[in-house]
Order: sequence, then structure tokens, then C-alpha cells
Amino acid sequence: MGSHTKGHGAGGSSGAAGESHGGTGHDKRYGGGVEKLRRAERLEMLELGRVVELCLEGGACRSVLDVGTGSGLFAEAFLRRGLAAVGCDVSEEMLEAARRLVPGAAFVSGAMERLPFEDGSFDLLFLGHVLHEAYDVDRALGEARRVARVRVAILEWPFREEEMGPPLAHRLRPERVVERARLAGFGAVERHELRQMELFVLGA
Repeated sequence: MGSHTKGHGAGGSSGAAGESHGGTGHDKRYGGGVEKLRRAERLEMLELGRVVELCLEGGACRSVLDVGTGSGLFAEAFLRRGLAAVGCDVSEEMLEAARRLVPGAAFVSGAMERLPFEDGSFDLLFLGHVLHEAYDVDRALGEARRVARVRVAILEWPFREEEMGPPLAHRLRPERVVERARLAGFGAVERHELRQMELFVLGA
């Protein structure tokens, strides 16, 4: 889940809700440190409990892949709900921190456009503040659909200028997320407008 500040200097990548990172070779990744991802004001903004509830609502999910896991914030939240949690990220620094902070989950190196997992490996795939960092949104969504058995959840910044978060040019219009999700083959697309975030829950 990414935690940027205006101007993108202290953003959050995949970026961690997105904290961390998605693809390779572009300037949209979170550039801040681990400590910024777990600040109290950021945790309040993320509404972790509400997001996790919506992701799990009405579905029999026992395992989750947190893509762009960053410091493992959401992997930890899902783990507390009893799910087997795995996080992946392209940043070795973030993965080292996640392993230290969330010893109950597994963490591996991987980018959202090319996930190192077999088809249907997880019930739930979570993209926290990372889809906007993809160098290929369609490919990232296709990979998410391939790896998830039950559903995919996408937490993103709202499409508006804000002091916190990535610049508007890097944000995704909600209509585009819905459109690309349907083109990726998702039949059910739910959009939830939270206090400061947008959550999309996609199902077959």
C-alpha cells in the first residue's frame, strides 16, 4: 500500500496500502521508508479493519496473497483473521522488514505483472495501493485473476488531488478500474467508497 506525500517523494508503493511496489523500471513506486508505512495517522487512514471485513465478506477465504506487501501490514491484518498469509514485493528491503515484523506470514520476491505462483494458489488476492504503479494494468489484473480462486480485492487512492498519496497523474479513475476488471474477465465488480480510499472487490 503506498504512502506517498505530494510530489511523490515519500509515497507508498505497492505499494502498500499499499505499501509497496509493483512493476519494474518506472517512477511510480513508493520511495519512503518502512517506518512511514506504519505511522499511526496512516493506519487510521487505511481503515484496516473495515477493508479486511469487506474483502472477506460473503466468501470462504482461507488463504491470501498480499501483492506489494511492503512492511506486511495487510498480510498481518489477514493473518489475525485466521487466514494463511503470503506477501510478495519487488523490494528486498521491504521483504526483510515484513519478515521481521510479521513472522507468522511468508514473504517472497515477486512483481504483480508476473506472480511466481501457480494458477488458483490463493482464495484471495489483495492489491493494496499498488495497481496504480503497474506498468501494465491489464497484465496485473490478468495475473491476479489467474492466481486467485475466489476473489481479488484492490485498495486504491481516490481520484483527486491530496497532500498524501501519489500525484493525480499516477492515480486510477474508478471507472477505469471497473472497465479493466471486466475486460480481464471478472464478472462481479463491487466498488466501496471508504472515508479516504476506494476498495474494489472482484469475483468470477
